[in-house]
Amino acid sequence: MGCGERIIKHFLFPGTIFADPFECQISTVLGSCVAVCLWDHVLRRGGMNHMMLPFWNGEGLATPKYGNIAMEKLLSKMLLIGCHREHLVAKVFGGANVSGTDLELFMIGDRNITLAMDMLEKFRIAVVAKDVGGRVGRKIIMNSESGVVLVGKGRRAASGG
Repeated sequence: MGCGERIIKHFLFPGTIFADPFECQISTVLGSCVAVCLWDHVLRRGGMNHMMLPFWNGEGLATPKYGNIAMEKLLSKMLLIGCHREHLVAKVFGGANVSGTDLELFMIGDRNITLAMDMLEKFRIAVVAKDVGGRVGRKIIMNSESGVVLVGKGRRAASGG
């Protein structure tokens, strides 16, 4: 279903992707997860993924909760709605260490960032903006027609209580 005449707001849940040929406002909330926003600057169409873990290990379902699957599926969806790979640019967000320790569970945020950047390089898609890492979560809102992504950051909790 297309977004049509008025801007439809779509909340992107973890482990999912979204792309539509019509103007939409796509939002999500990120901690250690990473979202990649792809935008075709000629057709003015965009999409987003929300990856939770970097790699699918071959067991179970190959879902977009895994970065390597999410990246492939988002690119495929963008091409399916008429975008051209050579017109795509990327914006990358998230990958925070929200627990406040350098020993966060296997450094998932850092690994998600690395996976996203490596795959964009492999796809030959330029990264034109990023806001990654750090110690606070983010809420992002993308306008799929303009390619503009707004970023809001949470506050770091005070230590000791």
